Amino acid sequence: MSYLKRHPRWLLALQLGVLCMLASVATGHYLQSGISATWLLLVLIIAVCGGAVFSLFVQQQKQSTAVIRALVNGDSSLRLSPSHPLHQEYDEIRHTLQAARFKAEQQAQFFQALLLHIDLAVLVCDSEGQVIESNPAVSRLLGKPISSVSELEHLGELILSCDTHLKSSAPWQHGEQQDTLSVQISVAQIQGQIRKVITLTSIHNALINKEQQAYKRLTQVLTHEVANSITPLSSIAQSCRGLLPESLCFDDEDDKDDLLLALDTLAARTEHLGEFITRFRAISSLPRPSLNATALAPILERLVTLHQRQLEQAGIRCELEVSTHLLVMLDAGQVEQVLINLFTNAIQAIEQSQALQPQSIEAPVIVLTLAQNEAQQVYVEIQDNGPGVEPHVIDMMFVPFFTTKQQGSGIGLSLSRQIMVSHGGDLIYIRKPQGACFRCVFG
Repeated sequence: MSYLKRHPRWLLALQLGVLCMLASVATGHYLQSGISATWLLLVLIIAVCGGAVFSLFVQQQKQSTAVIRALVNGDSSLRLSPSHPLHQEYDEIRHTLQAARFKAEQQAQFFQALLLHIDLAVLVCDSEGQVIESNPAVSRLLGKPISSVSELEHLGELILSCDTHLKSSAPWQHGEQQDTLSVQISVAQIQGQIRKVITLTSIHNALINKEQQAYKRLTQVLTHEVANSITPLSSIAQSCRGLLPESLCFDDEDDKDDLLLALDTLAARTEHLGEFITRFRAISSLPRPSLNATALAPILERLVTLHQRQLEQAGIRCELEVSTHLLVMLDAGQVEQVLINLFTNAIQAIEQSQALQPQSIEAPVIVLTLAQNEAQQVYVEIQDNGPGVEPHVIDMMFVPFFTTKQQGSGIGLSLSRQIMVSHGGDLIYIRKPQGACFRCVFG
């Protein structure tokens, strides 16, 4: 009996054989004797055997259905009994599905780990702009987690309107953090649904470095060409002035005076041009910073002490706010020069405003702030409550030799920014309701 249970095919054949035999006997008996007790007994036995066959069929069908449904739900722990006629085929399918699922899980884990560890910000959204997948680099770059591209303002509009592949750049600002992003959008149809893959990369530092390199190459060429022309001009002017005898007579005495004035003017202008070229070279010959772990608070205290007398004379109050004491890798000499330039500019801006309009600033103040931004970068901020910077000047203030001062050279801000960039940071202008605010951000 146990053999038949292990081999349901033979059990089914036996049951069908017995059922056919009983049906033949019952039919013969009915033809000979009609309805009788024996015939009824045979019919009852036939019904029991038919029920056994049907029960075996239903049991096999339920087992197959349960196992297949388990496979559909991802559960491969259920198996068909060894006696099931599809046992071998089912095991082959189960092993194939397990191998495919294991490979898919490995690939999914690999791509998930890749997204977590790369610095490239990646977003995947649907056609409505709802974010389906993103990596931590998105929050680091944009300053906040994103659940819908509509939160990206003008970037979101660009993404939603894109129906094909696109590569572009766009400005981005989160709070006071300004950046320039490279945006690449790829559109694909996956399982009948539109999916947009967006990659975002900050190119702000790359643009600044390219700009600084361009300025360096320009200044190197100009200083070489101009210096070569100025040196002989200055020498010739001085030689002519020295060779001109005092007893030299002119038909008109004024002509002699004009000649002397022309030679003196030529010598003076070439001297001034030489000084200008010296300042010009400061941009192209900036030495590489010697970085050391340094505390910024003592530098700011020295800065205030250095300008204390000038502040008192101008009636300017200075406030120092320190909220972090982290050490920063920097060249103390170069950074201190940057801070002196910015602090001096703030003082001069207030003094000039008071000279033009004595009552324009009731309580002149300069605030020095040492803190960290949302990206945990240490920064020093110098803010005054002077007249501020004109909107049309903001885009040009870091261009070499651009200045709004009558006696300015246009070197200070450009050189200061170059120093901050060489430290892996940046010098940025922060728009405030009143006054000017410059922030030195350390990388």
